Parts: sequence; structure tokens; C-alpha cells
Amino acid sequence: MDAMKIIESVGISGMLDIIIMSVILYSVLVWFKRTRAAFVVIGMFILGVGYLLARQMDLALTISVFQGFFAIILIAVVIIFQEEIKHLLEQLASRSMIRNKRLRKITLGTRREIDILVNSARAFARERIGAIIVLRGRDPIGRQIDGGVDLNGELSEALLGSIFMPGSPGHDGAVIIEGATITAFACYLPLSKNLRALQKVGTRHAAALGLVERTDALCIVISEERGTISIAYNGAISALTSDDELPRILEAFYRELDPPTTARKWTGILVKNRREKVLAFAATVVLWFFFVHEARIDYRTYKLPVLAEDAPAELMIKSIDPPELEVTFSGPRRSFYFTDTSRIHLAVKLGDARQGTVRRTITRSNVFAPEGLYVENIQPSQVAVLLGKRPPQP
Repeated sequence: MDAMKIIESVGISGMLDIIIMSVILYSVLVWFKRTRAAFVVIGMFILGVGYLLARQMDLALTISVFQGFFAIILIAVVIIFQEEIKHLLEQLASRSMIRNKRLRKITLGTRREIDILVNSARAFARERIGAIIVLRGRDPIGRQIDGGVDLNGELSEALLGSIFMPGSPGHDGAVIIEGATITAFACYLPLSKNLRALQKVGTRHAAALGLVERTDALCIVISEERGTISIAYNGAISALTSDDELPRILEAFYRELDPPTTARKWTGILVKNRREKVLAFAATVVLWFFFVHEARIDYRTYKLPVLAEDAPAELMIKSIDPPELEVTFSGPRRSFYFTDTSRIHLAVKLGDARQGTVRRTITRSNVFAPEGLYVENIQPSQVAVLLGKRPPQP
């Protein structure tokens, strides 16, 4: 099939279907990338592949077990991913035009905010003062935070210093910053369970990592034991190794929230998460081809030999006329791909037959085919079976 025929078979509605599902699947992949739920989904995918293979190999017991599992899979998904589903719905609600315009307003003049954050973090590290500074991204984070005191104060080095001063009420919590405003302090963040990433670090690092595993916020963490600065972002945490890293990371974070030009914005759309985009599009094309294109009804005709069964013991079959019949089946295209033609046969029962020519009308009940195929037509519709006496055994 050439390119034009493929495009015609897909059609405009098919292209829109593929584009919409690619965007949805891409969003889900990026979401999985930031959470530990990906391992569960991979496990479910492996089970799905195993089920298809079991059907292809006609493993009756395995198929029954898998069907019982898939009967409750929707409930299992809701239970397993209840927190992630809530977060995903929050993300969809927050990615509106109104929200984007608000982000554009609060991210203006970020050079000043970056200088304040860099100077404060370096001062805290030098004086061994522990701190967690949360920079909110596009995702809502209110549901992830416990406690906290509303502030809505202008961001400044003096205000940050007073909040994290040892002995102050907000010293052990986190501050939440939106643009140039400290919206709250003394906040408690969810702790991460990623023990591998949290080796040899304290509770502040676990709290920062727990938040960035669930949202697109960025956290600056200062360790009072080691006097180091760490950045938690996009589901990972790492310590900074040079002085110029922090301003560069903050500039990139704010630039991602508010791209400076339309051209750069479109470049970011094409370049960012390129692997997930390609994977989402490829997977959508495969799924659309299998579940939509190959679900369309197709018709195929097979020549099946006529098998005579259950003839009386004293009689033998001398001839069958015609020896083959043309049987036309209908079914989804994919059913024909997974069909083993050796499993399709046509049988005539001769249990009550007598010597001579026996005529039988062939109906759908005489045709045995795999599930998913439906008999549309049988030509010719009758066969003549000639039966004779079986010669005596010596």
C-alpha cells in the first residue's frame, strides 16, 4: 500500500484521533517520568503482552486467569493510582489560558528574584543554616502541603533570613514562593520514599524530593550539617558543585515558565522531552492501527475440505462431491491476522446415514472457526457423500 492509500485510509478524523491521543499519551508519559508509578504500568503492560501471547498459543488456563485479572483492572488502577489521578486532574485544570497569563505576570523581573535567592542560599550555606525554598511551577501544590502560615510578603533577603533564623517558628519548615512573593512559610512537605536517592541526606532533602516527585516545583535545599546547596526538580535531587550552577538553574526554570519569545517557545515544544514525544506518537499510531483500522470488518473466503465424521462402523466413505467448499467469513481485520487457518474446518455428521448417496445441507453449524469470525456464505450449500459396505476383515 503506497503513502496516498495509507493517508486515504486514515482520513481526517483518523489524523485528529491520532494527534489528540498522542498529546494525552505524551502527558501521561511525562507524568510517569516524574513518579514511581511507571514500574506498575510497565508490569501491567507485560501482563497485557502475556495475555495476547496466551491467546495466540491457545493456552486455556492462562487465558482464564488473565481474563479474571482484567475484569478488576479498572478498580485496581483507581486504587493504585488514586493520588496520581488526583494530581493529573489538578494539572489539567491548572493548564488554562488564565493560569498562563497569571504566570506571565508573576515571572516578570525574575533577575531580581534570582539574585535574592542566590545570595540568600549562599549565605545560609556559609552560615550552616538549614532551609527549604520552594519555587512553585505551573502545578498546584496546596494539596501536597501541610500546615504553614500565610504571609504574602515581598521576596527579600532580609525576610528569608528572618524566617530561617535558628530558633524562629519557620526554621524547620519550607517557604513557598510565587514570582516575587513569599506566599507562606513554616510549611511541611510530603516525604519521598526513594531510599536510593536519599542515602546520606536528611529530612529536608526527603521533603523536597517528595514534593518534586508530585509536582513541577523547584526546591532549593540548604544542609545545616554540611553547608551544601542542593536542587530538587523533576523528580530528582542533586547537590551543586560550583557557584554558577544555582543562577543558571534558576534562569532555566523561570525561562521554562515564561519563554521570552514565541520562537523559543515553539523550539522548546519540539525539543523538550523529545523521546517521550516520539514514543507517544509511535505508540498511538500502533494502537490506532490495531484497535481502529484493524477493527474494521473484512471479508475473506477460504476453500475448506469437507470432512465426514461419525459414519456407521459397517460403512465406508467412497467419495464426497464436491470435496471442497468455499466459505466466506467476516470479522475484524485483526482477527484474521491472529487466526491459524489450520483451526478452521468443515465437518459433516453421518451418524444416521445408510448405504448409498447421502445428501447433506451445509449450515453455519457445520463450520468450526476461531472466535471473532462469522460465517457469511457457503458455496455450494450441499454435498453428496457416497457410502458403501466396508469389506469384511480377513
